[in-house]
Order: sequence, then C-alpha cells, then structure tokens
Amino acid sequence: MKDYQESLIREKVSIGESVRIIREFQELSQNELSTLTGIPQSTLSAIEHDKVNLGVERAKVLARALQVHPAVLVFPGWDVEQKEVA
Repeated sequence: MKDYQESLIREKVSIGESVRIIREFQELSQNELSTLTGIPQSTLSAIEHDKVNLGVERAKVLARALQVHPAVLVFPGWDVEQKEVA
C-alpha cells in the first residue's frame, strides 16, 4: 500500500530543463558545474537552453557531478507505466 498520493499534474520538461532544475536544486552555478565537469560554461548554457544535444558522454559526466543517474537527465519525462506504440 502506498503512503502517498501521486500528483495528478505533471510538467513536461526538456532534457536541458532537467539539467538546469537539478543544477539549481543543488545550488550550483553554471560556472561551478563547469569546474566540476570540465564542460565549458557556454556549453552548459547551450545544453540548458536545448541548443546543444546532451549526448551520452556528457550525460554521464553531468550525472556524476550532480549525483543522479544519467537516465534522470536523459529521460526527464519518461513514464515506466506508459505503453509505447511502435
């Protein structure tokens, strides 16, 4: 039995928005995250604004620095219960 009620309202966020939200939640600036990851601040800004693809390797580096699983960044709105149609 669940001890919580699942929210009915869900916001769809992009990959870039998920990176920004997690970064801000951890109170990191783009410059601080750049120092932690070696990814230039300008590239982080472009990722957060969905102007540059995150990519697998960058996702791994960012995930380590942000202490989250890479899937949290790459699949921000993925619903395990939703059936995909091929």
